[in-house]
Amino acid sequence: MNAESIKGHFAAIITNVIFGLNIVITKSLLSAWMTPLGYTTTRMLFGLMVFWLIALFIKKEKVERNDLVVIAFGGLLGMALTQTSFSIGISLITPVTWSLIVALNPIGVLLLSILFLKETVSIKKVIGILIGISGALLIIIKNGEGNMSANNFLGICLAFFSVLSYASYIVITRKTSAKYMPTTIMKWMFLSSALVIVPFGIPELSEQRLYSSAITIVPVLQLGFALLFSSLLAFFLMPVALKRIKATTTSIYINLQPLVSSLASLILGQDTFTWDKPLALLLIIGGIVMVTNEPRRK
Repeated sequence: MNAESIKGHFAAIITNVIFGLNIVITKSLLSAWMTPLGYTTTRMLFGLMVFWLIALFIKKEKVERNDLVVIAFGGLLGMALTQTSFSIGISLITPVTWSLIVALNPIGVLLLSILFLKETVSIKKVIGILIGISGALLIIIKNGEGNMSANNFLGICLAFFSVLSYASYIVITRKTSAKYMPTTIMKWMFLSSALVIVPFGIPELSEQRLYSSAITIVPVLQLGFALLFSSLLAFFLMPVALKRIKATTTSIYINLQPLVSSLASLILGQDTFTWDKPLALLLIIGGIVMVTNEPRRK
């Protein structure tokens, strides 16, 4: 594994750790302080302003017209659709249920890569993905025992739609992400997603309890994490990962999200330590090792 591949794996790990924490944080914010559309609009506006501001101080890249279309479409899939369905869906079902469905993402990426990228997938990689998913399923199913009443039909449908949108984003933008700097990719993605989300969300911002006199420090810190880490750093690192490792390899790290969200619940006193958590960790790491140790095909 060369230095560039290591950077790609590291970026994918950081991204999914952040997203895992954000599942718990978003659920908390939406339970009392923000509406799903208000939350998504805030994230899109913040990311749009920051990435275009950063772009003013770095070397400008000329984006080919066809690539701009791909990037814009990636913004619609990876941000507008994925994040909107996430914020609405997580308000309807538990973080545990959401994480369980998210763990299915590598299968979606694998199938899409075979269909559209003609990617060759070895038996070893398939087994690695299945082992990783089994670890995610173990910890989520164990923690979700007795709590399935929260799984209403709409929330489940939105969760699967979010997974499909994000998997499509990874596959579609894989090659284009390798041609440009992450800042260039993200400023155009945030622009395309904001053009879709903001017109509907702006009128709702005034209704957010977080922006009223009832505000307290905890939701402010939670929103700060969602903006700085989940909306900026994680989305900045994703093109870094896609530029250096395969789409299917990138997707395997999504299995970290249910583990991280479960551990976050444990630390916050919302869960208790059980035998399934270290076993799930071993399964997830084992699956990642089987996938990432395979030589990268050109």
